[in-house]
Amino acid sequence: MRVSLRSIALFAALAVSGLGLVLLGGPSAASAAAPTPSAPCIGSSAPAHYAHVVVIVEENKSYNQVMGHAPYETAVSKACGFAANMRAETYPSLPNYLAMTSGAVPGAVAGRDCQPSGDCMASAPTIFDQTAGSWRVYAESMPGNCARKNTPDGLYVPRHTAAPYFTGLAAACLTHQVPLGTTAAGALAGDLKAGTLPMFALVVPNTTNDAHGGCLSCADAWLSRWVPKIVASPAYQDGATAVFITYDSDDASAKNHIATLVIAPSVKPGTVATGAYTHYSMLRTIESMLGLRGRLGGAASALGMRPVFNL
Repeated sequence: MRVSLRSIALFAALAVSGLGLVLLGGPSAASAAAPTPSAPCIGSSAPAHYAHVVVIVEENKSYNQVMGHAPYETAVSKACGFAANMRAETYPSLPNYLAMTSGAVPGAVAGRDCQPSGDCMASAPTIFDQTAGSWRVYAESMPGNCARKNTPDGLYVPRHTAAPYFTGLAAACLTHQVPLGTTAAGALAGDLKAGTLPMFALVVPNTTNDAHGGCLSCADAWLSRWVPKIVASPAYQDGATAVFITYDSDDASAKNHIATLVIAPSVKPGTVATGAYTHYSMLRTIESMLGLRGRLGGAASALGMRPVFNL
């Protein structure tokens, strides 16, 4: 077949103009796309180490109550990836928050939802310690830094924030656990805009927006506002940030089978992980992603999530 010089020139012009043609095996326009709020996961190359991991914890819903029933979370699970067989450690809420940040359920809080004082404290090492100060807990409706009591309206409860319960974090909590603010202004919005997001961030919605009070639609709507804000940030756009959305436990209806979504530019859309995961698996994965030394407690033997999610 004869190919004219005009045809060759036209082919080259189309390739350069980014209309999807590939010349000599070069990257296509699709592979060079940037993540967007509607397509936050594009299957890009995963970095050896991530600069930031954000964990958002919702409350008291089983996997089957969330998947297919919470529109935004269901859409994100398809646009990114989710763990289909993940379970929380125990009941009630507090022990799970401490488990996902320390790798164990401290004996002092086993089977308890209590406020951080007296015998309701733990001395275990945590992922907060591992990051050497590069952490923040962003708590919605918290009246001041590291508040240690429930607010009168019950919207803020310290048992959903983990950090106040560890004796070794007493001083650091006063500066590192801060009120969340709104998507327009406040601690998290400011850190996203300024590029000052810490290595590890725990984001805690209030008890309406975390579904604790039964309002799954409230939690889903809250996520639909905050996740796009994170995805649009420079930290996420440069490929160095990942987000986990998980639940502390189910409502005691499904043997603690919970929904967990994994969002990062490197995640291949539609990923479904069927391994037997727990919060310890998430902790192990985050420790590895951030290049942290050691594995805390149950994270040492838990099944990691990096390979299947391309993290």
